[in-house]
Amino acid sequence: MTDLMRSNQRLDVAGLGNALIDALVRVDDERILDTLDLKRGQMHPVDHETWQRAYDLVAPLGIEIQSGGSCANTVATLGLMGLQGSYCGQVGDDEYGTLYGNSLMECCGQHELSKSAAQPTGKCLSIISGVDAERTLLSDLGAAVTMSQLGDFREVIRSSRVLHITGYLLLGDPMRQRAFEAIHIANDSGVKVSLDVADPFVVGAVGSVMWDAIELADIVFCNEMEAMALCGGTPKDALSALSESVDTVVVKLGSRGSLISHMGQRYTVGIHPVSPVDTTGAGDAYAAGFLYGLLAGWSPDRAGDLGSRIAALTVGRLGAVVRDRVALAQAIRAVTDTQE
Repeated sequence: MTDLMRSNQRLDVAGLGNALIDALVRVDDERILDTLDLKRGQMHPVDHETWQRAYDLVAPLGIEIQSGGSCANTVATLGLMGLQGSYCGQVGDDEYGTLYGNSLMECCGQHELSKSAAQPTGKCLSIISGVDAERTLLSDLGAAVTMSQLGDFREVIRSSRVLHITGYLLLGDPMRQRAFEAIHIANDSGVKVSLDVADPFVVGAVGSVMWDAIELADIVFCNEMEAMALCGGTPKDALSALSESVDTVVVKLGSRGSLISHMGQRYTVGIHPVSPVDTTGAGDAYAAGFLYGLLAGWSPDRAGDLGSRIAALTVGRLGAVVRDRVALAQAIRAVTDTQE
């Protein structure tokens, strides 16, 4: 893993994603999903009016507001773990946009957000089951998907060790253009590209475009459903197929752990059980832990173990980002102790 150790670089990770505020609500009566005509456990793109109606319906249950978006969750977690990271996305020139920027500053000490005067900050309503912590999502993307240029973030990519993006960017232009622009800058600059496939919905919508991005990536994360949507067959079949194009592949299997392929070597990683509170961001947290391990020069199985530990911390509390720096440091120490 020493090829990722670039001591002359200023940043560890640069992230590009859709900047969305998370509105989190736990429900015990899941009939509300039928009322809203939602499929349990899936992401539903909606317009502002539909989002607001759903928000108003569940608001009496109590809603917690946090900054979110898959890529931002990973970059924020890495910042809280002690790495140097910066995130690029677009928010609206509104209260949510200001909250979003402040949250990133708390986690990373910096960001590369742009603001749109024409669109409100994007937002995601996460309806979390009180039974098993499964989440059903409604996303109104707003300003998040209208970024016209990368601007100064181009230089941030060039000065980083890893560029991390997610498949949500590939759903349409102009963000698809921004994603491939960022990937090509990273490829030309010797910066590793990390791609989180993000959602089986995305694979179904833009499968060929996803494969175009995978071909340009160095590290790919996907869960079991995403792997099957991409490749068919079993998770091991998908691992083999993806490994033909990518140096490092992680297939996350939820409660069954994860499978990793790195440069032809296979690894199986277990889980760290926890009583689930909210599964939102578990995959993003795993990616943060895994990338931390790679950047530290750890073996892939050790990096995967840290990913599992950080994911468990996330599932055990409300929200997609563990903001407890002590708990994150303890997870890192638990892995390093096993190496000594």
